[in-house]
Amino acid sequence: MSVTQDTGRPEQAAPAIELKGISKAFGPVQANKDISIRVMPGTIHGIIGENGAGKSTLMSIIYGFYQADSGEIWVNGKKTEIREPQQAIAAGIGMVFQHFKLVQNFTVLENVILGAEDSALLKTSVSKARSELKRLAEEYELSVDPDALIEEIGVGMQQRVEILKALYRQADILILDEPTGVLTPAEADHLFRILEGLRAQGKTIILITHKLREIMEITDTVSVMRRGEMTATVKTADTDPEELAELMVGRKVLLRVDKKPAEPGRKVLEVENLRVVDADGVERLKGVSLDVRAGEILGIAGVAGNGQSELLEVLGGISAATGTVRMNGEEIDLTGAKSDGQSRRARGIAHVPEDRQHLGLIMEFFAWENTIFGYHHDAAYQKNAVLMDNAAIRAETQAKMDRFDVRPPNPNLPAKSFSGGNQQKIVCAREIEQNPDLLLVGQPTRGVDIGAIEFIHNQIVALRDQGKAVLLVSVELDEIMSLSDRIAVMFDGKVMGERLPSETDERELGLLMAGITDTSKPVTVDEVEANLAQTQGKVT
Repeated sequence: MSVTQDTGRPEQAAPAIELKGISKAFGPVQANKDISIRVMPGTIHGIIGENGAGKSTLMSIIYGFYQADSGEIWVNGKKTEIREPQQAIAAGIGMVFQHFKLVQNFTVLENVILGAEDSALLKTSVSKARSELKRLAEEYELSVDPDALIEEIGVGMQQRVEILKALYRQADILILDEPTGVLTPAEADHLFRILEGLRAQGKTIILITHKLREIMEITDTVSVMRRGEMTATVKTADTDPEELAELMVGRKVLLRVDKKPAEPGRKVLEVENLRVVDADGVERLKGVSLDVRAGEILGIAGVAGNGQSELLEVLGGISAATGTVRMNGEEIDLTGAKSDGQSRRARGIAHVPEDRQHLGLIMEFFAWENTIFGYHHDAAYQKNAVLMDNAAIRAETQAKMDRFDVRPPNPNLPAKSFSGGNQQKIVCAREIEQNPDLLLVGQPTRGVDIGAIEFIHNQIVALRDQGKAVLLVSVELDEIMSLSDRIAVMFDGKVMGERLPSETDERELGLLMAGITDTSKPVTVDEVEANLAQTQGKVT
């Protein structure tokens, strides 16, 4: 820290990043409106906001993917033009994207130097990069095998490669977009230690996340965005999750799931030795057995790509399988010959799929059409043997929209006109209001605003309290822990074990998610990574 000559007092360091009056519109949509923010050097600065609040647009402006319509960017006290990523890199800014920008069949070392070669002779660049990579890995505890192929290492290790790429390009400011979305708890904890180490070395980190627990755990300062505007910037130590949620949504939000203890009844769903082999000959489900009772929520935890999607698709009638599935004591055909979504619905199974835009909705169709897909043969929607009663369908859709707080509550808008959270409400309204015996629900709050999360959780619990069975798949451990009455953990197409939420914690679940069944022994993050890497090439 420098000292002024006239007063002898410490001179305040210039912000690492300062935005002044940044605005950006896409046609009639104002993504960012007059945003000003100061990110101080050597700090971890969190940015949170609901889906569509403008966070990603703002970060894309800093990194040069977009250009602001108005406003200024200052880097380390100097006004800086950033019109492309190369200018951001030259200014010392690096970005680690939520979806990694790595070439899968290249090595770690090749990915690090890709686009940053300093010689026409690649051999010279590789030799220099190898020694620099070793230095960076040791200095920042980013251990990684430089000769490993990206497709053969786990996602946690891939994230380290992305950070090393930025550091190799001499980034002093790192932007991380939803960095823990694909990590186990052990990997997330290790990432936080890396970030703390980077901060201790003087690096500045901007962390975009929707997880309030992470904001409270790792950041020094947090800024809140709502509808394209910056609503508040506060010291993390001076706030709490409840206040941040209210700043994000504009009203008080209940962050915990308020539910009474389950009262499980008869077995509604029984699954025995379920096996699925995909078109490439890869076994996706390896003898899965489980059951779900009336009046309970069974949560399926696991890192994405370990069989959860295939389980939902089989139970929902989308895919064929071998094994035995019984619904209310009656066996279901799994061959595909007499098995489809319609036959499942006739058995009392409703399905909220993981991918609402490709499996749950037809985006070009109106909301009122989307609310009856799969149920359009029901007598309530028929005018006669030939025609459907469109007026009755529109009226029922309007009632569903009112009950599920879909905004705007207009049945005549196409599905693509609604935000992700409201699209999810349309799918949930269609499936839940069929009063199913079993609800299959995949990633119920993926990409959903915090206010809508509260509502959807309440609807799932209400269905359980009506004596219905719920099979919940989610990659969000907080969601699994708070919603589930029992938890089954999947790894590499198998169920690794079952736990009660009151008798486990995120560490134990995280180890099971990595295929480690002996959770009583100390385990290193490298062991977790090694296990997860075994399934890496199988993830589609």
